[in-house]
Amino acid sequence: MTLSLNEIRSRALEFSNNWKDETSERAEAQTFWNEFFEVFGLNRRRLASFEESAKRINGNGIGRIDLFWKGMLIAEHKSAGKDLDSAFTQATDYFHGLKDAELPGYIIVSDFAKIRLYNLEENTQEEFQLSELASKIEMFGFISGYKKHKFEPEDPANIQASVLMGKFHDSLKESGYTGSKLEVFLVRILFVLFADDTLIWEKGLFHDYILNRTNPDGTDLGGQISKFFRVLNTPENQRSVNLDEDLQVLSYINGGLFAENIEQPDFNSKMRLNLLECCKFDWSVISPAVFGSLFQNVMKEEDRRTFGAHYTEEKNILKTIKPLFLDNLQAELNKIKNLKLAKRQKWERLFAFQQKLASLTFFDPACGCGNFLVISYREIRKLELDVLKNMYQGNLETEYLGSEIFSKVNVDQFYGIEIEEFPAKIAETAMWLTDHQMNLELSAVFGYYYARLPLTKSAKIVHENSLRTNWKDVVDVNKLNYILGNPPFVGSRLMNSSQKEELTNITNIRGVGNLDYVTAWYFLAAKLLQENPKIEVGFVSTNSISQGEQTGILWGYLFSQGISISFAHQTFKWSSQARGAAAVYCIIVGFKKVTKQDEDNLFLNQDLEEDQKEANKIGKKRLFVYENVSGEPLETYVENINGYLVAGENIIISGRSEPVCKVPKMIKGNLALDYGHLIFTNQERGNFILDEPNSAKWFKRFLGGNSIINSDERYCLWLKDISPSELMQLPKVLELVEKVKKSRLAATAISTHRLAETPYFFSSLNNPEIFLAIPETSSENREYIPFAFFDDNYIPNNTCYTIPNASLYHFGILTSKMHIAWVKYVCGRLKSDYRYSKDIVYNNFVWPGLDGENAGNSNLGNGSKLISNLDANLNSKTSSKTNLNNLKLKTKIEELAQNILDIRKEFTTSTLADLYNPLSMPPSLRNAHNQLDKTVESAYLQAMPSFKIANTDSTRMQLLFEMYKLFVEKV
Repeated sequence: MTLSLNEIRSRALEFSNNWKDETSERAEAQTFWNEFFEVFGLNRRRLASFEESAKRINGNGIGRIDLFWKGMLIAEHKSAGKDLDSAFTQATDYFHGLKDAELPGYIIVSDFAKIRLYNLEENTQEEFQLSELASKIEMFGFISGYKKHKFEPEDPANIQASVLMGKFHDSLKESGYTGSKLEVFLVRILFVLFADDTLIWEKGLFHDYILNRTNPDGTDLGGQISKFFRVLNTPENQRSVNLDEDLQVLSYINGGLFAENIEQPDFNSKMRLNLLECCKFDWSVISPAVFGSLFQNVMKEEDRRTFGAHYTEEKNILKTIKPLFLDNLQAELNKIKNLKLAKRQKWERLFAFQQKLASLTFFDPACGCGNFLVISYREIRKLELDVLKNMYQGNLETEYLGSEIFSKVNVDQFYGIEIEEFPAKIAETAMWLTDHQMNLELSAVFGYYYARLPLTKSAKIVHENSLRTNWKDVVDVNKLNYILGNPPFVGSRLMNSSQKEELTNITNIRGVGNLDYVTAWYFLAAKLLQENPKIEVGFVSTNSISQGEQTGILWGYLFSQGISISFAHQTFKWSSQARGAAAVYCIIVGFKKVTKQDEDNLFLNQDLEEDQKEANKIGKKRLFVYENVSGEPLETYVENINGYLVAGENIIISGRSEPVCKVPKMIKGNLALDYGHLIFTNQERGNFILDEPNSAKWFKRFLGGNSIINSDERYCLWLKDISPSELMQLPKVLELVEKVKKSRLAATAISTHRLAETPYFFSSLNNPEIFLAIPETSSENREYIPFAFFDDNYIPNNTCYTIPNASLYHFGILTSKMHIAWVKYVCGRLKSDYRYSKDIVYNNFVWPGLDGENAGNSNLGNGSKLISNLDANLNSKTSSKTNLNNLKLKTKIEELAQNILDIRKEFTTSTLADLYNPLSMPPSLRNAHNQLDKTVESAYLQAMPSFKIANTDSTRMQLLFEMYKLFVEKV
């Protein structure tokens, strides 16, 4: 079982404390390293050996390595105060006697008090005190399985380019030059600006032509630019012999980019200066991935906050394509490069790999301006360039020189569908620009100018509605390797009628009306996987499809079709570096058809004894975890990833109308449906009572989710028990009741018309004497969701849930981290905030069985499978002993729950928001919760003794999913 980082840090702290006073290498070094591996949940004997013999490079015979993990790590240990530099030298002396496959990537030297880690792969080292180990734990990702991935932020030059092009766009638009002609004109200008800086013609030719051949007032600029475009669309042998010599040297572009005749814009001096300002910028440094989004922003002025605000950052695209295909291809190439073969054989293997790269087919069925295709193409070309460098070592004078030196990877391996015409054209253009950038890189390596002009091949970008198009008409499904992209983010409640129709036409599975729009792309991709199981898919989506009721609907169906999640990024913030960018909380999911190992990955199975680190990953899934949604991901390998994007079996949590266990029912708070007439602020209530004193007794506190957390004071007229005579004596109240009646009668729903018959009542009338209230929405930043008890002086509204007559025991379990972990992973979200639900969260939560709740709900079944399983697991001598232990744990939970409530009362001026803010939570309250968490954990571990720990969200969820599986199989 992979430990969470929190658990590893906890163990590291304990390890540091245990060894802080040790000094003797001879006596304790081996025990030190055994316990060091235990920090990461690993058994040293399975991985590394002590005193392994090896030849020394200095000729001093055979030495013994203190600790040796073949192919991964050498550790040398010294007594306290000894020289660590000499320990490092001693470690490297052993390299001479090791096989290539045994050479380590890391060296650790230590004298107990200090640890120094050498990362030989990155040529770095870091030394720290033993007491700092817990804070340095991420350095040891090669041991823990958590590898930190760092993605570079967006280059500021990309944003600067966006600003420049935005200014130029606005000046054209203000002149009255708008619509399709503006879009086409801007795409052409972009290509020319790029060509001016990337050797498609002499550098700066377009800039100089505008500067020297057009009037300063800009009056002839439109005509001169149109002439420039016409030349680019004319083959050299068909041009006029009298053509200006500055234009005669222009390359013939073709590709249809300059073919269409469009009306030329009229310029003035300011617009000319704007264009010259664009020309002065170095466009060769710009990622073509930004081009499309740049134009998308400037063309949709009503949607943009600032230029560049909405483009997909390159680092987020890499999060998708690296685990989807790039990492495997890079690993395969590295394997070939490291093979010990004759020169010709190595060349042939490299050439075959280049052919493979040239055969891959990529498809983005919602490509927008082509960013995913652009970055994917660039990265494949980089791999190919690495291949060529190894084939020819940068030297064209070679016996193998032939047409193979030229790039075989081309833009026509890439396909897309885009619903809007302009972005589709941009995507096609951006692919050409990327191709030229990569050709320049190839030219720089070999000193031979290589360009693909005129343009003869292009990416196939189809201007259609992706959900109303047969994808097989766009790309050959039998040749397709990867489907990728970032389909539209539209929530299930925000779709228009056309989008709803599209989704339901694609699938008619039960619950489809609750799914987000993006799921349509999942269903269509899964359909293609049934025809070609070798296809792999990677999509960016909003995190809602892996939370709440959508998880059961979407993934329940996909899993039933043999689909498996191959990698996933848990929730992170998807945003731009540009000012004013709106953040969206996203996930990335890679999935494929469950089959035998794909042939492309079979190289990992070869020579396993030479690469044990890679062998340990075979068949595993890659899970990227975010400790902070705005931070960098930590990668780990797990056996399976379920629909909630956590390690575990493919368990699906569907909505239930009744609790799965025998516990009190949860109900939604009251829906007033009063149209604001019966709800009051404290001041409004005071003024109303002054006018109508006899109304005072009918006011009660109106309790909502925000009221629970922030203690805001609102009141309502609660007239459930009022008699007709009493109501008739309250004329001011009657006026409000009459307004409620009119509003209900004016509504369109027939059910609301019926409620007009009792306008003095809320639409629901729940007013229990004592109840536990749970806010429907609460911040994910809190460790605990603030639950609280209230009496019948409070009327809960429909922004909270209630459990009438809940006990301290129920409060204790629900406020524990065991239940909070369940909420985190199972509930839906509002942005990143928790959105609690009765049917999904509470009714599916399995209790520890201390109070008979696991006898099962009579409406669902008796849950006997879980009962018998738990009883067998308890291994108790007698049932009476078990019952006594249960009673003790239950009593302890009740005492600790009461303690939490008592501590809250000590802070009379603090709201629950104050008390549970991570920055201001009182130590006494935090300690009380910690004690409760440990006790609840003990209760669950007693029920499932096969689990040894449940003190992290990961281990808690694995335990709860296992209990749920056992319970619902019977229920």
